[in-house]
Amino acid sequence: MGLEMGMITIDCADPQRLAEFWKAALEVEVLGDYGEFVMLAGSASGGPRLGLQRVLEARAGKNRVHVDFSAADREAEVRRLVGLGAAERGRHAQAGLEWTVLADPEGNVFCVAGEGAH
Repeated sequence: MGLEMGMITIDCADPQRLAEFWKAALEVEVLGDYGEFVMLAGSASGGPRLGLQRVLEARAGKNRVHVDFSAADREAEVRRLVGLGAAERGRHAQAGLEWTVLADPEGNVFCVAGEGAH
């Protein structure tokens, strides 16, 4: 037995709109659109699926959980994501790791770590 990561779900106001961003960002397809919930396919390398779930409450404050991604060329990936509608929120380095903090079009924070100028 043991746990296996199957899906990460993000609460949002407009799952279809947010699905367009994440579909392009992750280069995956929509597996199902159920109105209040949209499910995206996992990555080709076997990553978890991404769920986008409509909630009535507005997001308040910082995410309590966020997703961290890695990229061989962090700078190029950050530029691509910003071009898709993400907003850059900051850059950090600690213990030999560098990452960029971004927010999706609804303000949900995520990070991209990897190579690239800091």
